[in-house]
Amino acid sequence: MQDAAGTEELALRAAAGDPGALDLLLQRLGPEVMRRCARFLPCREDAEEAAQDVLLQVARKIDGFEGRSRFSTWLYTVVANCSRQKYRELKRRAAEQPDVIDASQHVDPRTTSVIAGSRIDLLEALERLEREHPHLVAPLVYRDICQLEYAEVAERVGIPLGTLKSRLHEARKQVRPWLADAS
Repeated sequence: MQDAAGTEELALRAAAGDPGALDLLLQRLGPEVMRRCARFLPCREDAEEAAQDVLLQVARKIDGFEGRSRFSTWLYTVVANCSRQKYRELKRRAAEQPDVIDASQHVDPRTTSVIAGSRIDLLEALERLEREHPHLVAPLVYRDICQLEYAEVAERVGIPLGTLKSRLHEARKQVRPWLADAS
């Protein structure tokens, strides 16, 4: 985020109950939250919905931010959770109300984004990892998707650095063949 120190200060003031600081914080976070959500969700509209959910969660739960870790770490947790929740919601909705395929709306695979497909494959892999090895999901999401530093991830997950690296290695080992099968 642009002025990280200023954002940290705004977050602390907002957590202490300053409504003006909260408004300014939410304005400042908007573009960054959207970029982070778009890393998870390939469709812009879905990423925008997830970003709105993130900003709503920040507004509702900012008083839970205690300043023990960086605000960006706290925020990325909210982004990851909201984006993954949006994906689950979309998947559930699609299963409940399958669309009738309209031949005129057929998507040409030659013009479909490879990035979009790989993001959906990644979300599917994360869903599977969560079912089979739930303790491996957070390290993978925080490090490889949110791109937090190893020490920051270890602090966030609440495990020693060596354990984090071990779990991250195992998570990558589990996910790699699933992603290879999808492509």
